[in-house]
Amino acid sequence: MNIRSLTRGDGVLIGAAVVLFIASFLDISGCDAAPAICDQVPTTNSWEISYLGWGSFFLGIAGAALVIVSRGLPQQRKVAGLELGQVGAAFTVAAAWTLLMWIFESENSGAGLVLGLIASLVLAGAAVAGPMVPALQAPLVGAPKPQTPQPYGMQPGQPGPQGVPGGYGYPGAQQPFGGPQDPSQGAGQPFGAQAAAAPQPQAPQQPEPQAQAQAPQAPAAADFTPFWFAVPVGRALYAEDGSQAPIAELAPGTWYLAVEQRGSTLVAQTQDGRRGVLQDTTGIQRG
Repeated sequence: MNIRSLTRGDGVLIGAAVVLFIASFLDISGCDAAPAICDQVPTTNSWEISYLGWGSFFLGIAGAALVIVSRGLPQQRKVAGLELGQVGAAFTVAAAWTLLMWIFESENSGAGLVLGLIASLVLAGAAVAGPMVPALQAPLVGAPKPQTPQPYGMQPGQPGPQGVPGGYGYPGAQQPFGGPQDPSQGAGQPFGAQAAAAPQPQAPQQPEPQAQAQAPQAPAAADFTPFWFAVPVGRALYAEDGSQAPIAELAPGTWYLAVEQRGSTLVAQTQDGRRGVLQDTTGIQRG
C-alpha cells in the first residue's frame, strides 16, 4: 500500500490500534491496598482471559485492519453483502461496547481496561466518522512537488537544450499539440534528415482552381498543454470509450499526467502507462 494514499482518518485508526494492542498486555485489575500487598498480587492481562483478549482487543485491532485495507482496494469486496469497511467498523464498535461493559462490571479497573477503552472509542469514532468528516479525508502525507527530470544522458546541474527546461515526461518540455515549432531545433524534419543549404528561390506557381477548392482547411491548433496533477482523495479513472467501468484508482499523494481535456473532464495517464478519463476534477492540485 502506498503510504501517500493514506488519509488522516487512517492515521488515527493505525495509532489507536497500536495503543489498543499495547493496552492488551497491561494489568486489567487495579489494587488499592498497601504497596507491599499489591506487589504480592499476580497481575493479569487480557490475553490470560481469552474471551476478553480475543473478543474485545483482537476484535478492535482486526476491525481497524479491515477498514484500512478496504480503503486501499481499487474495488470493494463484500462479505455477506457488506463491504469490508462496514464489517471493520462494526468490529470496532463491538470492541468499544464490550470494553465499556467490562469497565462497568469491574470493581477496580486496571490500566489495561482504561487505556483499552479509550483506544477502542477513538478507533470506533475514526472508523465510523472517517468517510463523513472532511478533515479526516485529507491526505496523511502531503504530495511532493514534482522534480524536473534531466534529459537522457545529462547529469543534474547541466543546462539542457535551448528552450527546453526539463526532459521527457515533464509538461514544461513539451510543445502544445499543433503549436508552432522551431525549425532551428530540427522540428518538422524527418528522422535522419540533415540540414542543407536553402534552395534557390523559384517563381511561385499558381495552383489550379480545382486544387484550391478541394484542399481541406487545416485544423485549428489545440491550446491544451499537458500538466502534472494530484488528487485530494481517491478518484476513479474510467475507460476512454465512455463505459462506467473503472480501469484504475488515482491515489492522493501521487502525481499523474493530464494529456488531454474533454470539456470538464481530463484524460490522465497513470505511471504504468494506462490512460483513462477523470470525470471528477474538483480540488486537483496542479504541479
